[in-house]
Amino acid sequence: MSRTMFRVLTAASVATALAFAANAQQVGFSPLDRTDQKKSKQDLNLKGHPTPSTMTPVDKLPLDKLSLPAGFKAEVWSHGHPGARTMVMGSKGTIFMGTRVLGRVYAITDRGGKREAKVLLQGLTQPNGLAFRDGSLYVFAIHQVFRFDNIEDKLDNPGEPVDLTKAFNLPDTVHHNWKYVAFGPDGKLYVQVGANCNVCEINNATHGQIRRYNADGTGMEIIARGVRNTVGFDWHPQTGELWFTDHGRDWAGNDGPEDELNVIAKGNEGAFFGFPYCHANGVPDPDIRIPNACAGVTLPAATTGPHAAGLGIKFYTGSMFPKEYQNVAFIARRGSWNREQKFGYDVITARTDGAKATLAPFMTGLLDEKANAFHGRPTYLFQMADGSLLVSDEQNGAIYRISYSTPGATKK
Repeated sequence: MSRTMFRVLTAASVATALAFAANAQQVGFSPLDRTDQKKSKQDLNLKGHPTPSTMTPVDKLPLDKLSLPAGFKAEVWSHGHPGARTMVMGSKGTIFMGTRVLGRVYAITDRGGKREAKVLLQGLTQPNGLAFRDGSLYVFAIHQVFRFDNIEDKLDNPGEPVDLTKAFNLPDTVHHNWKYVAFGPDGKLYVQVGANCNVCEINNATHGQIRRYNADGTGMEIIARGVRNTVGFDWHPQTGELWFTDHGRDWAGNDGPEDELNVIAKGNEGAFFGFPYCHANGVPDPDIRIPNACAGVTLPAATTGPHAAGLGIKFYTGSMFPKEYQNVAFIARRGSWNREQKFGYDVITARTDGAKATLAPFMTGLLDEKANAFHGRPTYLFQMADGSLLVSDEQNGAIYRISYSTPGATKK
C-alpha cells in the first residue's frame, strides 16, 4: 500500500469520524447515552471549543501569559503544527506528534537548533496514539493500528506500514476512543479503550478499559476496568505502578463529578474504577442508579477538578529541575467545555504518597478567569534528555520548552 493509497483509503473513515466528533462535541451524546441534561441545571447551550486547523503565528503565541515558579522559564520550542497533542521521540531525535480531529501525524526534526515540522501522515481517524520502539513508529487511530519500520530513515516517504489492526482487535466506535498508548517497563504495549458514550452501561469486556498487549498485538490483558476516558498514563519511577488521568462525565453539573488521577497498585491489576456507576471520591451517578454504587470501587488518588480534562502525565526523572521535583508527576489539563465558568488550561504537579497524591499549580496564565476565556490548551508532556520539559499546546499548534536555572545565578 503506497503512501498515496494510505491517504485515500482512510479519507472516508476520517470524514465519518469528523462528523461524529462534531456532533458529540455539540451535545455530548452517543445513541447509548443515559444522560439527563435537565438535571444538571447547566446552560444547555454549552458546546466544545473547536480545535483550529490553522497555525498561530509565532509572534501571537501566548508565551507572555505563562506563569511558572521562580527559576523556571518557558520558551517556544516549535510551532506551525496545528492540533499539537501527543509526543514521542525516535532513537535519532525526531519528535513524532499525534493529533485528534485533524487526522495528522507530524515529524519534527532539529536542524542546528532550529525545529522543522512536516506532515508525516494525514487522513487518519484521530491518530492521538503514538509509541516508538526499536526504530518503529506505532500509530493508533481509533481501531486501526499501523507500524512504520525504520521510520526516521523514511521521513519523506514512510512507505507501506505493517497493518496490525486485526491483531489488536480494537472496537471501531469513535466516542472517547482516540487512543493513548505507551510501552511499559515490562516491554508491553498499554492501550486505552474509552467509553462509547458520555454515561451509559458499557460492555466491560469491550469498553472503559486499559489493556496491555505484546508489541505484535498478541497476549491481550485487561488491567483496569470502569475507566471512562483516560488519554494519559505513566509509570512511577520507583514503584513501577501505573498512574492515569481520567475524565469525569459531562452534564451532571458545573462542579463535577471531578476528574480523577488514579493508580493501579501492585497486585490490583484488573481493578474496577467505577464508571458508569460511581465517580470521583464516591459520587453515585445521578442517571444510572444501582444499590451501593461505590462498593468495591477503587477510588482515585486525587481528584483533578471539575471538567478539567487532564490528559498527559509524566513523572519527572531529569536532573535540571530542583530535587523536590524528582519523581513528581506533571499533568497537562486541557481545560473544560462542559462548565459555565471555565476551569483548567494549565499544568499541575502531583506529589504521590502511596496510593494518594497532592496537587499543586505549576504552569498557569492561559485561563483568564475574569473574562472567562482561554489563550491555550496544554495537552501532553515530554521530558528531554537535558531534563527540560516539553508541553504541547493544541489550541495554538505549538510546543513550549520549560527549563530551570537557579534564580540569581550567572552564566559562565
